[in-house]
Parts: sequence; C-alpha cells; structure tokens
Amino acid sequence: MRSVSTLLLACAFAAPVAAVPAAMASTVSGHVYLERDGRAGRGPGDPGVAAVAVSNGSDIVRTDAQGRYTIPFEPGQAVFVVKPAAHRFIAGADGLPAFWRRIPATVQASERAGVDFGLLEGALPAAPAKSMDGFQVLLFTDTQVKGARDIDYYRRDIVEPIIGRHDAALGMTLGDLVDDEIQLYPALNAVTARLGVPWFHVPGNHDVDPGATGDAASLASWKAVYGPDTYAVEEGNAAFVFLDNVVVQPGTGPGYIGGLREDQFRFIENYLAQLPPGRLLVLGMHIPVFDTGGRETFRAADRARLFALLKDHPRLLLLSGHSHHQQHYWHTARDGWQGAAPLHEYNVGAACGAFWSGAPDAAGIPDATMADGTPNGYGLLSVHDDGGYALAFHPARMPAAAPAFNQSMALHAPRVLRRGAYPAWGVFANVFMGDADTRVEYRIDGGQWKPMRRVERADPRLLVENVADDLATPLRGFDRSPEAVDSTHLWRGALATDLATGGHRVEVRAFDRWQGEATATTSYTLQDAGAD
Repeated sequence: MRSVSTLLLACAFAAPVAAVPAAMASTVSGHVYLERDGRAGRGPGDPGVAAVAVSNGSDIVRTDAQGRYTIPFEPGQAVFVVKPAAHRFIAGADGLPAFWRRIPATVQASERAGVDFGLLEGALPAAPAKSMDGFQVLLFTDTQVKGARDIDYYRRDIVEPIIGRHDAALGMTLGDLVDDEIQLYPALNAVTARLGVPWFHVPGNHDVDPGATGDAASLASWKAVYGPDTYAVEEGNAAFVFLDNVVVQPGTGPGYIGGLREDQFRFIENYLAQLPPGRLLVLGMHIPVFDTGGRETFRAADRARLFALLKDHPRLLLLSGHSHHQQHYWHTARDGWQGAAPLHEYNVGAACGAFWSGAPDAAGIPDATMADGTPNGYGLLSVHDDGGYALAFHPARMPAAAPAFNQSMALHAPRVLRRGAYPAWGVFANVFMGDADTRVEYRIDGGQWKPMRRVERADPRLLVENVADDLATPLRGFDRSPEAVDSTHLWRGALATDLATGGHRVEVRAFDRWQGEATATTSYTLQDAGAD
C-alpha cells in the first residue's frame, strides 16, 4: 500500500489545486528547495521539492518536478508554503518557522521571480513521540501579557516547567498573545522559542493594532512578525488550518465579532479540495465558533458557510480560545451542523488563566484560576497514525501535598459538619476536561461508589477566593481573582452526616474519554453539637 505522502504526490501532479491564469497582472515565482548545503539560501546542492503547496492566502498552487511555482499576488500580500508532513521548516532568526514572505508593492518584477522557500528533510529530531503512535501538539491560548512582569510569569509558570520534558512535534498559540501591547511580541517569542519546536500563531482581538479603523488593516503589526493570518501546516496524518476569525468592527459592541472573510473561505475550499478524507483536519482559531453570552458572537452566516465546507470531512476538530474558560462544545443540527457525527470544538483554557490575576504563591506567581474554576495551563493534542486524536489539559502548577487537586480535577468540601444534620452539603469536583457525558463518582470511607450529579453553578473553590479578596484589607495580589461564574464541568455529591464522629475520607473518580480514570481525595469531619 502506498503511503499518504506518495498518494498526495500522485494527486498533486494529476490535478493541481489552482491553475495559474494565462494572463496575470502580478505574479510571484520561485523554488521550494531542500536545504542540504548548510548555507542560507538555495545553493547548487539544494534540490527542488516537488508537489509542495504554495499559497497567497486564497489560491493554492503546487510546485513542479523541479520545485518551481508561480502564483498570483497583490501588493503587501504574504506568500507561504504549506509544510508537507514529511518535512520541517527552517527556523528564522526569531526562532519562528520561516515559511512566509511578504511581497511589498515596491518590489520589482525581477525580484518577484526569485522568492524561494527552504525545507528540511524529515520530522523534528527532538520529538520522541515520532517513533510512537503519531505525535503530540502543545496547545496554548491567551498568553495575554501586558508587560515584562507577565512575560516573566509566562516563562516561569508555563514554559520553563516543560522545557525538555515534552514530546511535542509542534505548538500553537490561539490568539491574544498580548494584551494590546504589540511591542511585546519579540520578548514573548523569545520565551516560547525555548520550547524547541516549530510554533504557529493566530491573532486574537487583543492583537489588533490600537486605533484600527477597520478590519482590513487591523493586523499590520501582527502580520509583520507572524506573517499570514490564514495558512495551513501538515504533520503526520493531520492537517492544521490556522484562521484569523476576529472581524474588527469599530464602534459596535465590543468592537469585533467572530467570522471569516471571503479570501479565507476560498483558501479553505481550495485546501479541502486536495485533502485526503482520512486525514485529521484541525482548525485553530481564537473566537469560539459557538455563540456565548446569549448573543451572536460568531456570525451565523459564516458559521453556516464554514459548516457546509466541512460537513463531508469525516475527521474534524475545532480548537479555540478567547473565553478564559475551558469547555467542550459538540455542534449538532441545532447549531446548523449537518455532518454525520457531532462536530467537536475544544475551547482551550487560557495560559494566563484569569489574566494573571489572584493571590501569588510562594514563587510570586498569581493563582490565575479562571472564572469557571479551571486553573491556568495548557492543552496537549495527541494525533494517532490512524487520524484519531486524544486531548489532555495540564494545569500550570500543583499545590504542594494537595490530593484534592491534580492534573484532572479539583475538589472542594466543607471541613466540618454536624453529625446527624440534614445532608444538605456536598463535595464538589471540578473535572477540567469534563462535559455532559463524563461519568463522575464518589464514595466515603471506601464504601460503595455513587454517581455525582453534574451541576452548572460557581465552583466553591473560587468563591472562597472571592470572599477572601472581599474581606482582605490590604490587596492580596496585583489583581484579585475573577468573580466565579457557572462552570460546565462541575459535579456534586451529598456528604453523609449519619456516620461516626471524626474524620471521613472522600474519594472521587472521573472517567475521561481519552485519558481514562482519574482520582482525587479529600476529607471532612463530623462533630457532635451540644444540646440546646
């Protein structure tokens, strides 16, 4: 049986994605080559790479047998390479993948005929997971730094703990890299680059140029650093399409709405036309595709059009950020999704949590718990060779010696109850990756396992922080924790009060669809109260 790469090559030569028109006012041409001589630029010992996709953000062409391409361009447009699964990008001086070139309007025609892109052969050597089933991807969103102090939090809290300890082949940040402070991009990139893997970005609403008067030119600063705002990357048996889905609308509501442009739809349509159906398609964007807050936060017409393009693709995953909550959303017919199975969207918990707020720990890093009770942290996507996937979430920090808090969940229970009281108080489990289908159970003192009931209410753990902030006279941190809101992944079980006086151990187990069983423990005490 031929490999996926071989099939792609055959398909590419048989039917190019987009033919170059016979007469075009402006074109860009060049080579995609294999970097072998160790010197910058294409040398005589650097062969061309055939059948590589090159795009201007809407059109897609394939290189010929010598690695040559020609594609239309408009002044100021970025031209980029879609990384083939069997290759990797050369890192630029800033540590980011060098896969794009912006073509200024002033560039002469002769210079537009030599826009070359180099590739390295083979998978990332530093990714042990490549020798296992598939590969892994680090998922960050909303680093949202607003100064040197936040960059230091990001470095110590998110990045340094996993340097040399991850198996990821690539990583992504799903928007709001900064908190309107676009001059921080270089310092932020320098920290992220220490993870040692190719890193890809999409813009968020806080990455827009301050004072932008419309959508068209709102990302000039972002594009100068990160290149195209719509592009694709292939790795293993997965294809990643990264999309700017923030439509800037000055003077209306929050000043933006979720949606897509006409050129983005053309790119998606052209890219999907050549994508093998068995390959996992992952769309990474900032604003969730589902609406939030009881109003239209993603344009309904754009959602319907996107869903129509995706509905016949059997392996799909949407990734989003923006909310500073964490949840799984399953798009169905009620959302206009017409695919054979519900469409899964993972709204990833923010790296900055609740904007780097809350009381600091012993290391001076803010608590940063999000309003739904999810700790700040990052996601991990595992892509299997058969195109399947698994997800996990990793909190940034673990409280010392706290069995009620681990990678999967955090528990809350009262410390003491009156023995014989009506059992109106409960133990709560915030299962960070849970949804309506997650099974969560508890038992007391090693007794029978009982189901916990999913409730949509505020996490009591965060309510405790809210009260502590309210009662404090000096500030407990630079910014206080957010007000707790209803969580979509909280479970409750009633605590028995008809047991013996003294301490009682509570065990909770949750069954994650990807990671299996996870457990946590806490305890409470029953006391006898004095007679009236």
